[in-house]
Amino acid sequence: MTLPERDTRVTYPDGALRATTRVLHVAPAGDGRLAVITETTSFHPVDAAWPDQPADAGVIRSGAAEFAVRDAVVAATDGEALHLGADIPVRRGTDGWAFVVAHLVDEGSSIAEGEKVEIEADAASRHALSAGHTACHLAALALNRVLADRWSKPAREDALGSPDFDGAAIASSRILPNGSVDRYRLNKSLRRAGFDTASLQGDLDGLRRDVAAQLERWVATGASVRVEREGDGLTDRRSWVCELPDGTARIACGGTHLTSLAELAEVEPSFTVVDDAGTPVLEMANAVGIRH
Repeated sequence: MTLPERDTRVTYPDGALRATTRVLHVAPAGDGRLAVITETTSFHPVDAAWPDQPADAGVIRSGAAEFAVRDAVVAATDGEALHLGADIPVRRGTDGWAFVVAHLVDEGSSIAEGEKVEIEADAASRHALSAGHTACHLAALALNRVLADRWSKPAREDALGSPDFDGAAIASSRILPNGSVDRYRLNKSLRRAGFDTASLQGDLDGLRRDVAAQLERWVATGASVRVEREGDGLTDRRSWVCELPDGTARIACGGTHLTSLAELAEVEPSFTVVDDAGTPVLEMANAVGIRH
């Protein structure tokens, strides 16, 4: 069977855990694994271009057999070869390329091209990562608001109109089960842009208190959360949207999320400054409590 000609259709942005679909392609993926490409998937994959949210856990069912999905990654094909993860040689949207979700299963798994399978993501794992991702966006907005008076020059604004420290300084973001860790480079370019990095490093406890207070106010509103998307393909643009009392926050995002801040009991931030080859890096870690 030939390689896919269009992007994988994805249902996880709507919260789906299960998908019944057809297998398009099965190929060796190295390290004792096979890459299974399907028409549709409910599995959130990790994207090597911005690997913030890990892949879902779960299974593929074929007939009476069930196979564990060891990982799921974004892959791409030009119809000649399948390139996985960091080996993708082109940018998303490149003409003539299809971007797909590769479900990685053990070699020997009896999954054949052309057959119908059921894909199911683990509900508990998905919920924990969705909570971490929703809290990550909320904390970034809270951080931007608290740091607004540390800018001496006009800066690009975030989704709620605050100077976008998160967008200007972010170096990496990692979504964890019921948590997240973001790292911000406090470098010369940030200082030249008008941000006061020196006083920030001397008041981390005050920063924690102020960000925590803002998060507490927003979580208490129980604001609705949704994912908006322009299409059902893997590379179609998607956004996290939260209806806060301060306004509608909309942030480009390809991950999974809760449906309401009412699912959160609390978001507790902590801050440290670490050294990265001579550049100070502000690290924000968020611990998320869930309502049961």
